[in-house]
Amino acid sequence: MAKLILLIALSFSVAAVSSVAQDAASSARTWTFDAEMPGSQPSGFTFERTGDGSQGNWVVKKDETAPSPGNVLAQLDADDTDYRFPVAVAVAPVLKNLELSVRFKPVSGKVDRGAGLVFRYKDAGNYYVVRANALEDNINLYHVVGGKRRQFAGWSGKVSSGVWHTLAATARGNHFEASFDGKKIIGADDETFSDAGKVGLWTKADSVIHFDDLTVRPLSR
Repeated sequence: MAKLILLIALSFSVAAVSSVAQDAASSARTWTFDAEMPGSQPSGFTFERTGDGSQGNWVVKKDETAPSPGNVLAQLDADDTDYRFPVAVAVAPVLKNLELSVRFKPVSGKVDRGAGLVFRYKDAGNYYVVRANALEDNINLYHVVGGKRRQFAGWSGKVSSGVWHTLAATARGNHFEASFDGKKIIGADDETFSDAGKVGLWTKADSVIHFDDLTVRPLSR
């Protein structure tokens, strides 16, 4: 009888763990932009800018090389103002602890060729960003406070133009990690923003970048 009760308890435990895993998976959200009209701005996003220069031009665009054919979200404004960071921010969800990833292709840019993910985003002057730069061949983690950007971790390695890469960030409490093409490259702690915020995409200066398959998944503490 005791063995039967133990087996029943174990069965409920396994089912509960399975249910939690399924709930976590089902709460993930991915934007493929494939249902959007080319030439339009995607629904569910707002568009802002940190720094100076023009606002940016975020539009859905056809790209047959896209990881999930055939549309991407592209930032096409090549204003070469150096301290200029166009951002496309999802209206929801609002999260503190998360996994965030995107596929991106650096297309052009002479001043810069940077693609980034923003998270714990409060407004255009306050957020975290992990960015990859195909001109500098590096990936850095920054916090932006009052519109001022400050690096707190980084990695050097090849970031090729004209091909698709995967950039990912994990935030849990005050610990942050970044991955590039499936490999963890950065782990660092920072206390700047501890509250939940929005997520989105980021570019710099005259960077023309294509983005696809923006995915966010909430994490427990």
